[in-house]
Amino acid sequence: MRDTQYGNWQRHAAILPSAYVSMIDKAGGIPMIIPPAGDMSNLLGSIDGLIVSGGPDVSPSRYGQEPGPMTKEFYPEQDETEMGLISSALEMDMPILGVCRGMQILSIAHGGSLHQHLDDTPGHEGHGGYDGVSTDHGVIVEKDSILAGLMGTSFTVNSTHHQGVSDPGSLTVTAIAEHDGLIEAVERRDKKFCIGVQWHPERKGHHLLFAALVEAARG
Repeated sequence: MRDTQYGNWQRHAAILPSAYVSMIDKAGGIPMIIPPAGDMSNLLGSIDGLIVSGGPDVSPSRYGQEPGPMTKEFYPEQDETEMGLISSALEMDMPILGVCRGMQILSIAHGGSLHQHLDDTPGHEGHGGYDGVSTDHGVIVEKDSILAGLMGTSFTVNSTHHQGVSDPGSLTVTAIAEHDGLIEAVERRDKKFCIGVQWHPERKGHHLLFAALVEAARG
C-alpha cells in the first residue's frame, strides 16, 4: 500500500499494475487481487495459483538486517501478508510465481537474504535501471530448469530494481545475469510449480511464465 493519485485525489491505496491482470486473463486464468491486510491465507481456498508481485523493498528485519541508506520505502504489513500467503501456498503445493520483489520475499521465506542496494555491492555496481528507469540485459539459464523448458537457456530481461537476492536460502538458483552474475531466477524442485524471477515478465511480454502458472493451477 502506498500514496496514489486518483484523478485530483491523493489517497493511501492498495494497488497493482494492470499488466498482471492482463497477463493472467490472456493466459486463460481469472485474476483476483489479495490486499495486504494481515493474515489473508484463508483466501487461498478460493484460488488455484499465487503470484507475488513486484513492489517496494522488503523490510530488512525479515532477513536480520537494519535498513541501509537506500532502503527507504518498505511496508511491514505487506511483508506479513505475503509471507503468510507464501507459507500457506507452499504447504498446499499451490503453484507460485514470484516477480521482482516477489522473488526476493520468496527467497527470504526460504531462509535467504538480499543485497540492499546493488550500486553499493561490489561486483554489482551499475547492474541496471531502478527508481523508475528500465534497462535490458541478458540472462543465462540452467538447462535442466523449468524456466529453460519454458523460455530457453538465454534471453533478454528488463531491470527495474535496486535490490537483489544475495542468498536464495533453500531455493535452487536457475538463472543469473550474464554481465555480473546476479541471481535472476530461483525454483523449488520438490513443488508442482514454484518459480521466482527478478525481472518483470508482465512488462516484457513473457506470457509463457503466466501461461505455465495457469496450466499448473489447472492441474
